[in-house]
Amino acid sequence: MALTVTWQDFAALSAAEIYRVLMLRQQVFVVEQLCAYLDADGLDEAAIHGLGWDQDGGLVAVARILPPGSRFDMPSIGRIAVARHARGLGYGRTLVGLALAETERRYPDRPVRIDAQAHLEQFYASFGFVRSGHPFDEDGIPHVGMISQSSSA
Repeated sequence: MALTVTWQDFAALSAAEIYRVLMLRQQVFVVEQLCAYLDADGLDEAAIHGLGWDQDGGLVAVARILPPGSRFDMPSIGRIAVARHARGLGYGRTLVGLALAETERRYPDRPVRIDAQAHLEQFYASFGFVRSGHPFDEDGIPHVGMISQSSSA
């Protein structure tokens, strides 16, 4: 099953697309992971949004790329989520690979930052990310900061 990912600035997203993105993120991060937090954190408007569509036209995966200076000094990738019913199909791996390629296209030869849930550290390490700093708690879930020396790693 193929995943088609489009990358768009916030202003280019339709109201329906924004709604679907927020709904998917809230389903994964708030409902499934039981994290009561403000998902609409004021950074989406500066972000490049990756929307992953399945062959039936359903939004099943999302990610966002933040430009340097918006959250960190370097570009960062975050809010990576795959719908529960679409997990195990390789969509997460596809989405992260495409997010790195898009980050490299927009910000060539720049290190990329992610704040990964600690249990996914090895997954992100497979893309060339290495732990940076000490583990930390974010909304009751252990996380680790990770950096890739360039998004083509």
